[in-house]
Amino acid sequence: MTDSKKRLAIVVSHPIQYYVPLYQRLARREELEIRVFYTWHAGEKAVLDRGFDTPVAWDIPLTEGYEFELVPNLARDPGTHHFFGLRNPSLLAQLTAWRPDVVHVTGWAWLSHLQILRELTRQGVPVLFRGDSHLLGSPRRGPRWWAKRALLARIFSWPTRFLYVGQANRAYYEAFGVQQTRLQYCPHSVDVARFAEPSEELEREAAEWRRALGIAEDRRVLLYAGKFDRIKRPLELMSAVLEQPSKKLLLVLVGGGELQGEVSSLAAANPARFRALPFQNQSRMPVTYRLGDLFVLPSMGESWGLAVNEALACGRPVLVSDRVGCAADVVDETCGVVFPWNDMGRLMVEAQKMTGDRDRLRELALGAVHRSWSFDIAVTERATVEAALAAGVR
Repeated sequence: MTDSKKRLAIVVSHPIQYYVPLYQRLARREELEIRVFYTWHAGEKAVLDRGFDTPVAWDIPLTEGYEFELVPNLARDPGTHHFFGLRNPSLLAQLTAWRPDVVHVTGWAWLSHLQILRELTRQGVPVLFRGDSHLLGSPRRGPRWWAKRALLARIFSWPTRFLYVGQANRAYYEAFGVQQTRLQYCPHSVDVARFAEPSEELEREAAEWRRALGIAEDRRVLLYAGKFDRIKRPLELMSAVLEQPSKKLLLVLVGGGELQGEVSSLAAANPARFRALPFQNQSRMPVTYRLGDLFVLPSMGESWGLAVNEALACGRPVLVSDRVGCAADVVDETCGVVFPWNDMGRLMVEAQKMTGDRDRLRELALGAVHRSWSFDIAVTERATVEAALAAGVR
């Protein structure tokens, strides 16, 4: 390490498949030295995913190519599902021992992360804060809103700079008093190359899988991939498909969760309309997205929806509800359509239009791949480096 390198510490709960490629790229930068501090676990074993309702261990390398420390978590019920799930009394000492110039903190809604934001501010250490909350569909009135606004205005006075992921996230910070000078664009992204290539091989494998599932070549396939929960609304999507008189469309649902039984039962009762597949791990997703001609996310409340980024990278146009955080940033006329979250009829009209014209579908597929590169991990890397270098040395 040379004296000119800036030391960037990153505080995050656990290895997240979307974030690790960023850490690996940052670790290769000549102007930075980074170390990640995990406050829950370091992915050393399968951990219960409450959304999928099953223990999950991602099958891609998540702790290679960068330095990290696991900070002991003393929470009685560890996890990110509640405020007291991350309780790390040694976090400040471990950070201080490493002597960072800048600290990047992901999320504030856990005890340790909130405490470290406050303490670093008191010590004058520059803090970059990153989250993806928004206010889409949230009421902005009444006692609860005013109490929330007062609390977050206080908390958001601490970080040096906010790395906002998109328009809805930026509006969220502005609603709680964060000034424009403290906001910097740093989009949510994926490793596009991992999903985009080798395209021909992945397409061939997906076509073989479709044949094995008994899906005829003339069918047009909608793909839903994610958690089977009430927020994401897979059952409403299935009902909308059943109401269509045309049987050209077939819906493939991939995932798991609290609605697994209902999704599986409805699919088994209507094999001409549905296929329900189990949870697929990360290495399988570049093929999984290619099962569909069109990716659909009808969620009534999604912080971002990184599955949209992944589907685009696989060359699949998207149909996304206006309650999905990424909709305003990622989806344009070249790659998909945004529909009102509570209008499944509109969703189906758009699905029929997009899949009914093969030439148009091919154009959208090309547009999807092109659009995906605007949200590649390299874009987030550049923004993070810029923010870290501008934050000043202690």
